Amino acid sequence: MSASAVHWHDLECGGYDADLPLWRELARSVTGDVLDVGCGSGRVALDLARRGHAVTGLDRDPVLLEALAARASDLPVAVAEADARDFHLGREFGLVLVAMQTIQLMGGADGRDGLLRCAREHLVPGGLFAAAIADALEGFDDSAPDVLPLPDMGEYEGWIFSSQPVAVREHGDRVAIERIRQTVAPDGTMDATDDVVELDRLDAGRLAAEGEAAGFAVEPGRCIDATEEHVGSEVVILRAR
Repeated sequence: MSASAVHWHDLECGGYDADLPLWRELARSVTGDVLDVGCGSGRVALDLARRGHAVTGLDRDPVLLEALAARASDLPVAVAEADARDFHLGREFGLVLVAMQTIQLMGGADGRDGLLRCAREHLVPGGLFAAAIADALEGFDDSAPDVLPLPDMGEYEGWIFSSQPVAVREHGDRVAIERIRQTVAPDGTMDATDDVVELDRLDAGRLAAEGEAAGFAVEPGRCIDATEEHVGSEVVILRAR
């Protein structure tokens, strides 16, 4: 067995639940279905579907979408393979949500504008768009091992998975999060690879202004507190006019 995108996504993101109460609240507040942009293997989509909301999960990774579809079973979940910056599903939703800093993976302002305009196209009048932005990340690197966060660890069919954050570095208008992903096979064979995720620098005020330019009205934002494993976030909420 080789480690797939599903294993790493589940390990690094699947256990996070601090934001779920907010997505549940927003889904209850609207009329219409939910579009989960950057849904991955279904952390948010499945939670909402279990509470009776019809959810479409959108992601560009077919492996993650396949896992979500399998996990959904008979829950009201559909999947759509598309780029978040340019998608056309031919239907409308009451809520478009973008969880866990996915909005900061759009490659800059042009990418966010594409996402915002696609979201506006897919919202019913008065529908909501909500996106989480990571609180400021403090830089660190492996030159001081005592300050490194604890690794995310998990086991699957006798394989051990470990994802260790080793650095957060400034890269101009982006912040790079560096990890070492390590697997240990049942026979003790070890393998390690580097993984780097770059987040666009972004704050709530800037995203709100970009939302207004894309035709939204700005609603009061919300905050999600930090946990021991994850930074907190600001959630920008926009309403379709």
